[in-house]
Amino acid sequence: MGTLLDNGIKPYNHYGAYLKQKYNGQKVFKVIVDGNFTCPNRDGSKGYGGCTYCNVDSFTPDTARKIPSIREQVESGIERARNSYGAEKFIIYFQPNTNTYAPAHLLKMMYDEALSIDPDNTLGLSVGTRPDCLDFEKIALLESYTDRYDVDLEMGMESIYNDTLERINRGCSHDEFIKAMDMLKDTPLELCVHTIFGFPWETEEMMLKYADEINRFPQIKFVKLHHLHIVEGSIMGVKYKREPFELFSIEGYTDFLSKFIPRLRSDLIIQRVFGIADKELLIAPNWGLPKSGIQTYIDKGLEARKVLQGSLC
Repeated sequence: MGTLLDNGIKPYNHYGAYLKQKYNGQKVFKVIVDGNFTCPNRDGSKGYGGCTYCNVDSFTPDTARKIPSIREQVESGIERARNSYGAEKFIIYFQPNTNTYAPAHLLKMMYDEALSIDPDNTLGLSVGTRPDCLDFEKIALLESYTDRYDVDLEMGMESIYNDTLERINRGCSHDEFIKAMDMLKDTPLELCVHTIFGFPWETEEMMLKYADEINRFPQIKFVKLHHLHIVEGSIMGVKYKREPFELFSIEGYTDFLSKFIPRLRSDLIIQRVFGIADKELLIAPNWGLPKSGIQTYIDKGLEARKVLQGSLC
């Protein structure tokens, strides 16, 4: 009979199963769009240089980097998803940089254009941003799409500690995250929170407390869990080359997740349990496995440790 994992059942609520159930087994694929946004701690309004761990190119596929117009990006992304993955339906995902960092009327023009390319097969809109780049007007704009689409608003919380956020030049405090959560208290938007584990000055006990903070906001529906990786073109990359510091091994990260996931509310959907960067840009940690291999290793490790999401919540 095999294990539960052999039958596609993971010890946590994973995004693939959620999409399959919600959309009646249809193959749903996210199409990444680069709106040519910047960030307030890149353009000088809050700072320069961006977050110390970040090289934006490391999180953006070549297909989105090299195609200038939104229409071309969406058309190309849909074609590739259909041909390569057999995708049937699509979620338009404004991912790179801060995708609410513009006046609301300009945002509406961009979102509308992206959603108009293949309206019969587009199910949702996903927008990645920072907590300090939201206001009631932009939230209202995003909410205006919820009568036609599932709208996922993804925010980078990264850490719950202001000391960490200052050290990584985030330009955004955890207090601003809490303020954004207050504005989104009764929203119909599907909120996703992004975290990074492994900053060398944060202990395991400190990182486990992220779960408590996430749990206390019932409006959060999704989470993305990432380990810290060091990439070329980042400030942290320069520092790491000069004086390397300890990063998660794949075994260590799996062990950490085995303690973290049971502390998460059982209703939360985990969109990712790790992050990746382009091989050409990745400095460390190099786990020596492709994305699918990392996913399998972590899932098998969690199953072997008898992990159950929410069991310690």
